[in-house]
Amino acid sequence: MTDWLLVNPRAGDGERNEAFWREHLARVGLEGARGCDLDNQDWVRDLASGDRILAAGGDGSINRAAALCLETGASLAVLPSGTANDFFRNLGIDDDPDAICQALVDYSAHPVDVAEGEFEGGLCLNVIHVGLGTMPARDANANGDAKKRLGKVSYLLSFARRIFTRRGFQATISTDSAAVSGRWLSIAIANGGYFGGGTVVPGASMTSGELKVIAVRPASVLTLMGAFITTRILGRTPKDNKTVVELASPRCHVTTRHIKTVTVDGDVAGKTPLDVTCRPGSLKVIGAFGEVRETPAQ
Repeated sequence: MTDWLLVNPRAGDGERNEAFWREHLARVGLEGARGCDLDNQDWVRDLASGDRILAAGGDGSINRAAALCLETGASLAVLPSGTANDFFRNLGIDDDPDAICQALVDYSAHPVDVAEGEFEGGLCLNVIHVGLGTMPARDANANGDAKKRLGKVSYLLSFARRIFTRRGFQATISTDSAAVSGRWLSIAIANGGYFGGGTVVPGASMTSGELKVIAVRPASVLTLMGAFITTRILGRTPKDNKTVVELASPRCHVTTRHIKTVTVDGDVAGKTPLDVTCRPGSLKVIGAFGEVRETPAQ
């Protein structure tokens, strides 16, 4: 087995760089990982099904590393180094560099779901957004310096600036069991359980075999803020289903009256219409999923 250390030097504030992770990996006896990057992928020819990609970056970088794992059968390990790191939150590992590296020793790879669709890259690990949820990624593209300075707060500021002016968009959401039409402020199709730097997607799990759709209708500012607080702090959607609609299905199709931007795992990835399908258990990821691998004493 070979460990490949893939680092995005532009992720986050740049502090969790290659030297940072090599230092912490050495502390748990993981030395000699082969360096690689996403811009020059000649190394992928040597990537084998029993290898591990230790991906250090944000959700977008992790998405691209996961695609390489799916192509080759390699396992994915996440060294969170971005702004939101939402996919990492699903793995049950403390966000402490030493704990993260120790998990590479203690835990085996576990199969998790991914979502596929006709958008750039074709793969979603965490969440797809249409509407208001795309704004943080679009703002980051326009003003990357603010994202680096403010970190997770930049996501909240992006929502706050627009929540007073957004009137919503006309769309139909279709799943295997239901079709709902109307005017929406935001549509999120989740494979994982978090978005926007830690906001919980109630009921979502990357081992459930289905996607979770959370769609928000335009409403008063107080109603929307109440829905946000209920979701963010209590980890559940509001009881008032006139504002928030929840659906669960292995497949989801979204059509909009006017073409809308689509973001995938925090990056702009395409336009509507949108088709998404869950691929259960297709990606192997290192995480604390309940099964601890016995390892020889160091």
